[in-house]
Amino acid sequence: MPFANNQGVRIHYKVEGKGPSLVLHHGLMSSLQSWYDRGYVDPLKKDYQLVLLDARGHGDSDKPHDPKAYELKLLVDDIVAVLDDLKVHKAHFFGYSMGGRIGFGVAKYSPKRFHSFVIGGAHPYKLSQDEHDAFLQLFKQGMDAVIVAMEKAGLKMTPEMKARWAANDSEALAAFWSASQWLGLEDVLPTMTMPCLVFVGEADSLHSGAKECAKSMSNATFISFPGLGHFEVVSQSSLMLPHITKFLANVIQT
Repeated sequence: MPFANNQGVRIHYKVEGKGPSLVLHHGLMSSLQSWYDRGYVDPLKKDYQLVLLDARGHGDSDKPHDPKAYELKLLVDDIVAVLDDLKVHKAHFFGYSMGGRIGFGVAKYSPKRFHSFVIGGAHPYKLSQDEHDAFLQLFKQGMDAVIVAMEKAGLKMTPEMKARWAANDSEALAAFWSASQWLGLEDVLPTMTMPCLVFVGEADSLHSGAKECAKSMSNATFISFPGLGHFEVVSQSSLMLPHITKFLANVIQT
């Protein structure tokens, strides 16, 4: 099981396929396994070297309990550490939800390591205090409470997925959620001149923020999916993949 090391924190990753390198970054409470479950890996690995990682606090990566261990710069450095471990100088980035949020951080702290960004179900603006506090309290109740809440919010979970979520370290997730990456990152938008694809479901509460941020990016393509919520969008890989592969193909050609 391969790991990269960032200042003593081990970051688990996997590599699939050959071709231009594409980092896949999962969402909060998930892991790299979610890309397999949702049908992204097999189609994408035919044309790309996929670099899948477990964010710190998730999956098989280390899970510190100190909120300071989840500063945004450290999360970005984790990705860079994985690329360095693989001797990959430059890659494309695809992140969804929390992974998309971290993508804005990557564009802020390590833009020269990435050709392009695909950001789904995310925006760089500060979250409301009510939303922040509600999730923090949920994590403090434990993963059973989190799973119930997510299912009520529309996330369809297989027994295997539910078992993986139940195995999460809720104290580590609470520390992750308490960290500063949830502050505003909109200052990075004018600097994101590389090709970017921003996509979101129209029924996602993050829709307006995602649409707004794309307007402030000079080289962004924005795609909105009518009637789909936050969890529905990423779950429908057959709907997402044609847009993603077309975008990446155009970036690589130019």
